Amino acid sequence: MPEGLRGGVPVHWRVAGTGGRRAILAHCSLAHSGAWKGVIERLAARFSIVAFDLPGHGRSADWDGSVPLQDLVVAIARDFRDEAPDPVDLIGHSFGATSLLRLAAEAPERVRSLTLIEPPFYAAAETSPEIVAQRGADSDFEDAWARGDRVAAARAFSDGWGNGTPWDELPEATRNYMVDRIHLICGSGWVINADRACLLARGALEELMVPVLLLEGAMSPPVIRAVMDALEARLPDVRRVVVPGAGHMLPITHPEPVAEAIAALV
Repeated sequence: MPEGLRGGVPVHWRVAGTGGRRAILAHCSLAHSGAWKGVIERLAARFSIVAFDLPGHGRSADWDGSVPLQDLVVAIARDFRDEAPDPVDLIGHSFGATSLLRLAAEAPERVRSLTLIEPPFYAAAETSPEIVAQRGADSDFEDAWARGDRVAAARAFSDGWGNGTPWDELPEATRNYMVDRIHLICGSGWVINADRACLLARGALEELMVPVLLLEGAMSPPVIRAVMDALEARLPDVRRVVVPGAGHMLPITHPEPVAEAIAALV
């Protein structure tokens, strides 16, 4: 498991696979690259895989706030992309997916395919009723953060975006990991709520002429469906897959159908 400077910061990553295509994987907030284990095992024969820990996650360096978090994730992924001699396959989950969408739009010619697993890009579905409902649901997290209660904030985030396991039933190490990093959610929230990279305003999604897989869980928060509907309407070469019985953490809970959908795309 190598470590080095990517995007100008110390990063830890995993390498796996023997396939001829290079895939770059970016995980969700409050996880780490090990969250891809089940998916990687099923794609290892097809890809040569790099899965990196986002800043502040896993064994990568802490995020100091001097650079917007998504900017930094994009810069890290860009460095991995530029090391590949051929176009790459980008696979991202949640916040990682929002970052890789931005990277793909930046240079589509360097991308062979793009898999977006439940990107919470609220700005894409700004006018939908699901956004209004979701912002109401997010109020527990926001209230807890405003009063400085990191544990309550982590609990609220886990209840809304976790794997369905009640907070008190999660392993203590998992709870502590999330509490220690809950500030990273605030560091990413403004990006998903606003189209800071102008992907919507300048029509970048309509110009993204690469195969795109939109992958979601049937049991995920309704706002995800609204975001996926909006993205599907804009992307020119898109395939959409809904995994029955899965929620937001489907790369962890349902790695087999996730890997099958990715393999079918590429």
